[in-house]
Amino acid sequence: MIAAALVILGAATAITGGTVMTGDGTTIANATVVIEGDRIVAVGADVKAPAGARIIEARGKIVTPGLVHASNRMGVTEVELVEETNDFALAEADAIHAAFRVIDAVDPASAVIPVTRMEGITSAIAVPSGGLVRGQSVWLRLSGDRVEAMALLAPAGMHANLGEGSRGAAGGSRAGALERLREAFEDARLLRSRAAAFEENRLRDVSSSRLDLLALLPVLDRKLPLVIRVHRASDIRRALALAKDENIRIVIDGGAEAWRVAPELAAAKVPVVLSPLLNLPSSFETLGARTDNAALLDAAGVVVAIVSEETHNARTMRQEAGNAAAWGLPREKALAAMTSAPAAIYGVSDRVGRLAPGMLADVVVWSGDPLELATLAEHVFIGGIEQPLRSRQTDLLDRYRTLPPAR
Repeated sequence: MIAAALVILGAATAITGGTVMTGDGTTIANATVVIEGDRIVAVGADVKAPAGARIIEARGKIVTPGLVHASNRMGVTEVELVEETNDFALAEADAIHAAFRVIDAVDPASAVIPVTRMEGITSAIAVPSGGLVRGQSVWLRLSGDRVEAMALLAPAGMHANLGEGSRGAAGGSRAGALERLREAFEDARLLRSRAAAFEENRLRDVSSSRLDLLALLPVLDRKLPLVIRVHRASDIRRALALAKDENIRIVIDGGAEAWRVAPELAAAKVPVVLSPLLNLPSSFETLGARTDNAALLDAAGVVVAIVSEETHNARTMRQEAGNAAAWGLPREKALAAMTSAPAAIYGVSDRVGRLAPGMLADVVVWSGDPLELATLAEHVFIGGIEQPLRSRQTDLLDRYRTLPPAR
């Protein structure tokens, strides 16, 4: 059984002597991070540990914010090949699933969570899949036994697909996908302005269910970003045109060819969530994939968040960030792409993603450079509580490390 989180009541924790990378590009040598309760209260080279504080000696180590995986299926999939354990998509034919909420299916006891957490990932955004409008994601902090307590932001975003995967949900054409999405937005506005007429059945037929149309209103009000899964440069340009026409905020998810339209993305202030290892063509919409995608976007002024494409191997996100750095992304930007950038994209940079006074105490102490594969997370804090660095896999390893002699 996985041990409970380590809690020290009534005492501050001071992480001393380490190299602190705050997540926003600042690095402080021989610094101290002080945690009290669930918050960071002090960060700096001149900070002293409070009397009676628990001391974690971090000399020769690196201290960062907890990493954020900005797009996966954490808590809503257990075994991908066992359909009964996959709760991230609806199988219905209707392409508009805006009212679908991933949070309602999250299992806090998922075995995938501790495996991910012990690798220094303290937050994950669980996203829906399937259809043209896929539904609403949730920002989960990876500690706790109740979904409501884990959810930092619900919904985090509304998710849609305007690439190759949208064709089947819209009559077989990308143009059909855009037509359906524009129609849904128009009907959502109509439903809001004529709610009484709709309830009295005095309104023309609308394209989607009442709940799905109502769920689109926060997108139209710019309160919720529309996160669009798309790769091809021409599709990204159509997404930018849609955002301008509808006056909505969008985020590009995938973006294998985003480098081709980097100046346009920067001008529109549209961020990109991408996997740097998506660097070879895997379909006709990723023919322009390249290894320096993240670096080119960053150089153009685009905010970039880095993810791994695999939920069960979310820990490889650090490797992907390291590859992006090897291909020209500044190392401090590679770390920011897993910390402060996702927080800024989803509007929670005042709470997570940086090491600064007042921020939630999601903190990791690393044995070395977090962008290097051999580096280990030695201490992981979520909300000021140190997490056990154990999972079902480590428990099984210990159980069967020594086998009885064969008879």
